[in-house]
Amino acid sequence: MIRIAHGDAEVLIDPRVGNIPHWQVSGRVPLHVAPWRDEPEVQDDPTVALVDKRLAGDFLCMPFGRDDVHGGPIHGPTANDPWKLVAQDAATARFALSTGVLGAHVTKEVRLVGSSLLTTHVVDGGSGDVTFAHHPMTRMAEGGRVSFSPKRAALTDPTAQHEGANLWALNQLRGDLDLDREDGSQWNPGTYPAGHVVEDFCTLVEARGATLGWTCVMRNAEDDMVIVLKDAQVLPITMLWISNGARDFPPWNSRHTGVLGIEDGCAMGGEGLAASCADNRLTAMGVPTCLSLGPRHVIRHAMVSLPRPPGWSELTEVTLESGHLRLTEAGGSFLAIPFPEDHFD
Repeated sequence: MIRIAHGDAEVLIDPRVGNIPHWQVSGRVPLHVAPWRDEPEVQDDPTVALVDKRLAGDFLCMPFGRDDVHGGPIHGPTANDPWKLVAQDAATARFALSTGVLGAHVTKEVRLVGSSLLTTHVVDGGSGDVTFAHHPMTRMAEGGRVSFSPKRAALTDPTAQHEGANLWALNQLRGDLDLDREDGSQWNPGTYPAGHVVEDFCTLVEARGATLGWTCVMRNAEDDMVIVLKDAQVLPITMLWISNGARDFPPWNSRHTGVLGIEDGCAMGGEGLAASCADNRLTAMGVPTCLSLGPRHVIRHAMVSLPRPPGWSELTEVTLESGHLRLTEAGGSFLAIPFPEDHFD
């Protein structure tokens, strides 16, 4: 493991697969780690993809999800192949992917600044089209509330993540976030379905012209906030993965509970690479669902861990101004914290 630290925060990066299995800030642990990550029987099972064996924290997927074009592993080389450490100081580590993605060279920089965890990926060269997404996961022992930057649409996939365990009806496209359920009721993704056995996925589309996109998870039992920030011009969608005990097969065995993946990316949801490279429901809205390799592409992403101020339940606005991240709660109160504003330049 590669360790970096700043103030009362520390991060461990696993160069075997390029993920972040540990991030701690003042005793808070914002990211989720799969319970089987160190079980020998899972690690030795050739039928389990390496990204699932080592499932933890945050990592880059390229391509995102199923590669039904080239037959590569789920979430691609960036989530399954080793990364080489090329530079490190106390609070920053830089890596290069040992292999590549369709001929592209990929580098990763992970930097800690106070309560913020900043990640930058640079993709150089290569040829062909590819999807991509960050894959941070948090876990809620007793559920929580989720709020978002303005969205213009919400979608569900045409097929279920796990048959019989979906929260939402399939193949929806809505102009709001009140997604339909099979029984005719609705469930807004702003509330985590803590009391339901669920395996599901939905895609939220950023508002037109947005530059800074964000998701905030206020965890009930943990009494904290996990804020995920993105460059909305590069990552135009946010895919939410809800995993709450429904996968009853190894290595999941119904013990993967309370997990929310906040997967900011460029893809046609969870439909696979082929669907993302073709005309689809999102491209019909003018939203790109794949990236053409060749030129240099820069993917910027950040997460912030904070205690939840008393009485806060939902964010309505997040802005970057004068080196601070300003958070506004639904009741009108606000909080400003230092943030390296140039990260998203």
